[in-house]
Amino acid sequence: MKTDSLFYRIFQTAPAIFFELIGQPTQEGYQFQSVELKQTAFRIDGVFLPPPEATNPTVYFVEVQFQKDPLLYHRLFAEVFLFLAQNPTTVNWQAVAIYPNISLEPEETHLYRTLLESSQVQRIYLNELSGSSVELGVVELILEPQETAVNKAKQLLSQAQQATQLPVPVIMELIETTMVYKFPQLTRQEIIQMLELATDSKQTRVYQEGLEDGRRQGLEDGRRQGLEDGRQQGERVLILRQLARKFDQINPQVCSQIELLSLEQLEMLAEVLLDFSSLQDLTNWLEENVRN
Repeated sequence: MKTDSLFYRIFQTAPAIFFELIGQPTQEGYQFQSVELKQTAFRIDGVFLPPPEATNPTVYFVEVQFQKDPLLYHRLFAEVFLFLAQNPTTVNWQAVAIYPNISLEPEETHLYRTLLESSQVQRIYLNELSGSSVELGVVELILEPQETAVNKAKQLLSQAQQATQLPVPVIMELIETTMVYKFPQLTRQEIIQMLELATDSKQTRVYQEGLEDGRRQGLEDGRRQGLEDGRQQGERVLILRQLARKFDQINPQVCSQIELLSLEQLEMLAEVLLDFSSLQDLTNWLEENVRN
């Protein structure tokens, strides 16, 4: 999984993290998705679209850049203004460029200096984050070196119940997914064991949250099975919620197919659903993967 895909999955699962990152109160109802620009070769991968009832319906364009790209702002602002040309009823917009550090920002920015100095463009350097919340800790974990990432992840897991905007199972899933990205040579099960998610004492509150999530689905086959099944159900619930936001309504047949997916297949679907532009894309993916 590429770094930008990881960020997009985090933002899609937990929009509250994005709003905390840019220093604004969480705004309900926002959908994070990719947007195709008609009759062009452009597709904007990261856009937060406001709900119809929003009192301040700002569209947020998000660019995550973890490698040097001297033409980044050329592309970003071309996409923004093409979107505005095709969506003339847009009330307000803001662009957010996210870098691991300032050294990766393009050096030649004079063409866009007025925009970059305006309040409509925000540049975030992750190594300068000073927040202490669990939610921002998940973002900081992405930059953490492998040598210290395990301890950082365990610390965040122990503090998960202190999260003010996200439920414990969501925090657990995001931490686990981030660690899978950081340690691509390990399987997800090895990551779970490394973080002691499946071997923690039954008195651990984080463990109890994951186990209880499984028990709510009637799965009481032991603490390892309960946690694993709880994680699978949590992944399924998150995906169904994201799909409902993206496509408004999901028919029962599609929901039934998603119920048949394994945890590994659910994780695959979570990574690709951002690219779906129609329900037919989802249907095609399910037909191929459920059959296999």
